[in-house]
Order: sequence, then C-alpha cells, then structure tokens
Amino acid sequence: MSDLRELYQELILDHSKKPRNFRVLEGAPRRAEGFNALCGDRFTVFVQMEGERIEDIAFQGSGCAVSKASASMMTAALKGKTREEASALLAKFHDLVTGQGSPDHPVDLGKLQVFAGVCEFPARVKCATLAWHTLGAALEGKDAAVSTE
Repeated sequence: MSDLRELYQELILDHSKKPRNFRVLEGAPRRAEGFNALCGDRFTVFVQMEGERIEDIAFQGSGCAVSKASASMMTAALKGKTREEASALLAKFHDLVTGQGSPDHPVDLGKLQVFAGVCEFPARVKCATLAWHTLGAALEGKDAAVSTE
C-alpha cells in the first residue's frame, strides 16, 4: 500500500510542479474565479464550449500542491467531455474526496483516484475541490466568485 501511496504522491507533485492547461484561455466565453481563504488558493477557470462539449479548458492562478494538481488533472480529464459528463464527474470527484462514495461500489475515476486519501484530511478537501466548484460556476455562467468557505 505504501508503494501505491508513493505513486499517488508523485503524480500529485508532478501535476503541481508542471500543471497541464495552466494558461489564460483568451476569448473563453465562460470563466469563473474561485478562492480558498483557508489555504490562500486562488484560480480562474476558463472554458470554451462547442455546443454542449468542452472544446478547451484551462486555469490560471496560484495554490497549494493539492489544489494546483487537482485543477491540472481536472482540465486534462474534462477536455472533450459534455457538460453533463463534466457535472457527473464533478459529483463523483466530490464524493471521492469527501469520503461519501460507496465502498461497495467504487467509482472508476482513472488518475483522479489519486485524491482518494484527501478525505482523511478535511482541511484539504477544500483545496482539492476548489477548481471543480469553480468549473461548475463557469459552466452555469455565474458571475459571483466561488469560495470554499
């Protein structure tokens, strides 16, 4: 189990140090800002839609290793997905990091499964979910900033 935990930590560190889709997405019609006052994380999520499909997605800002890695992996996982698929993945991810998922019916989240241990650290749940909640606001077209408080 420690080998698996070590692999997960390496994946999180890799995405934190070299985040994917870390850029301003110029001209993106959907964008939202989010912040986590507890940790100081602050991100803007940019979304370019093609009909109901996420054509491109990016984020910009600063945050702890968990929040940055989560945002990076989120953008990689959601590019090309429909709005409905993105919403379903957001719900599954939230259940995973809050420990609300059913152990009898584990959800396959691919690489996002690395965040399963976050539920053991309640303060980190807000870090892991910040980008996801910010994405939800961007998809819904909300103008108000998202806060994890």
